[in-house]
Amino acid sequence: MTASTSAAVARELTDAPAVTILCHVRPDADTIGSGLALGLALDRQGVDVEVAFPDTVALPSTLAGLPGSTLLVAAQEVVGHPVVVSVDAASLGRLDSLAAVFTAAERSMTIDHHASNTGFGDLDLIDAAADCTAVLVLSVLDDLGVEIDDDIATCLYAGLVTDTGSFRWARPESFRIAARLLDAGVDARTWSRNLLDSHPFRWFEMVASVLGGARLVPEACRGEGLVYAIVGHDVLSGMSWEESESVVDIVRTANEAEVAAVFKETGPATWTVSLRSKRRVDLVPIAAAHGGGGHRHASGYSDAGTADEVVAHLLESL
Repeated sequence: MTASTSAAVARELTDAPAVTILCHVRPDADTIGSGLALGLALDRQGVDVEVAFPDTVALPSTLAGLPGSTLLVAAQEVVGHPVVVSVDAASLGRLDSLAAVFTAAERSMTIDHHASNTGFGDLDLIDAAADCTAVLVLSVLDDLGVEIDDDIATCLYAGLVTDTGSFRWARPESFRIAARLLDAGVDARTWSRNLLDSHPFRWFEMVASVLGGARLVPEACRGEGLVYAIVGHDVLSGMSWEESESVVDIVRTANEAEVAAVFKETGPATWTVSLRSKRRVDLVPIAAAHGGGGHRHASGYSDAGTADEVVAHLLESL
């Protein structure tokens, strides 16, 4: 593995006749938007492109409506071209069933912004200072000399607006990039609403149930405070992954807690845990202690056991 630049990644892609682009499991807007933006750009340069994600869960309808979605292929139909690019996956494990496609490639590259990513490709474009993977893909496209039209810009904007929480924790550079994407033709009002402010009515029932059971632990995190909520399997089974993931952004608003956690039971006694912090607590070491990773203020991991047990595991590590 070699730490790389966007220019080096662009050089590799320039000579590639066929490229497979892999997005991470339980895909969000950054991984799908990044994958489709890169795929559209390469496709327009005559490259044979396929974009895929491990289809353990269905792609949210909003993301399926992004430009370039015709490039998406089912996981079991992936050809696996000689050149493979992973986008927004913090580790090889995040590619799940498609990890073998990545490791079998003649040339593999990763493009990612997670601080916990130590690199797992032949070339690794990793920048934890970037607000999202989409901005790193934009750098690659600029080095390729690709015109950023409204379709590509829309895919990049999807990653940017969601990973910055609608720019609530964006760095100054992200605002400049957003202006560039809007100038390219992005309908920001429509896509911001679709990606951030649209839920089915049953989502309200789920949120009411989950928030009613939220708990505050003021002494956790050396007195910084923890607020947590549990989404049981019976509730989660009626929700899309995207809908359940949005709960943590509500829980994190508690004034009394620096750290928020949402425990989601994806299967009987099988959990994914989403962590968020506001300013002072670095979540990467906490998530890493449980076999996970992510960003300083947004990380996650998996666990197993009863609800009480997985909550206790986190509290003990704090």
